[in-house]
Amino acid sequence: MMIRVESLAREFSGKGAPEPVHALRGVSFEVAPGELFGVLGPNGAGKTTLVRILSTLLTPTSGTAQIGGLDVVTDAMRLRRRLGVVFGGERGLYDRLTAVDNLQFAAELYGVHRREQKRRIGDVLELVGLRSKDRARVETFSRGMRQRLHIARALLHEPDVLFLDEPSNGLDPVAARELRDLVRSLRDAGTTILLTTHHMFEADQLCSRLAVVVDGGIVEMGTPAAIKGRADVGRTFTFADYHGVVRDRAVLDALPGAIDVSDEALDGYVRWSVRTAAGSAVDAAMIARTLDVPPDHVVGEPATLEDAYVAIVSGAP
Repeated sequence: MMIRVESLAREFSGKGAPEPVHALRGVSFEVAPGELFGVLGPNGAGKTTLVRILSTLLTPTSGTAQIGGLDVVTDAMRLRRRLGVVFGGERGLYDRLTAVDNLQFAAELYGVHRREQKRRIGDVLELVGLRSKDRARVETFSRGMRQRLHIARALLHEPDVLFLDEPSNGLDPVAARELRDLVRSLRDAGTTILLTTHHMFEADQLCSRLAVVVDGGIVEMGTPAAIKGRADVGRTFTFADYHGVVRDRAVLDALPGAIDVSDEALDGYVRWSVRTAAGSAVDAAMIARTLDVPPDHVVGEPATLEDAYVAIVSGAP
């Protein structure tokens, strides 16, 4: 395994605080080489604390974590040369310097040999799509361009593992899509990545496995499909009514487990939606029988990762 975490815990205590704050509570998981592993959770759940411990910026209170066989505490100095870290909204670039100058400074800090610096800087700028902006000052960059430059900087020394802590935070939809494409290309090239995010679509698209963290502990872990399948969530069924089949919405309201019925008048028809509660016996066939229409006229929309996430977080103790 590239990353192995066992019973990792971290407490914070401040002056005058009656009790310590448990940011992490016995977290355990493994990440295989080349895997893109996602960590989801509400604000304050412990995601950034986890990334800071794994990237050797913070020591755990108890438990162990190893990356590539090196301990994050006892082998921290050796390990840092093998890790790349990007925090969302991070400030660490020099605005009045060009992209190349920023990366050259970072290359010196990372210990990249001077004979390799020019090649590596060119390679990472090409990878993140900033080769044409290599001589532009960073103060002229958009937020999305800055985030891509942060990733370029994190990749300069060819790390074994890349940590991305909410990298798309605050990006507009176009910049967020470009960032997802970049992360996907890194994943496909075999980079081991640990990603924290609040964007469920992003996690569903990119991650091979996910861990949901609530109050410092992992409450669910598995593939996105498995998590969506295990979560106790309701479903939404839709029906396009072209001929006025639904004459009384009370018929739909009376379906067992129906918690919301809505209609939308569109061009030449009415689109009906029936949202059901978790565990409801309602399915497309039942609705079709109720309306006396062919079964394929009613479409059941599968639960999304966001649906599953909300159900998991809301039901966590």
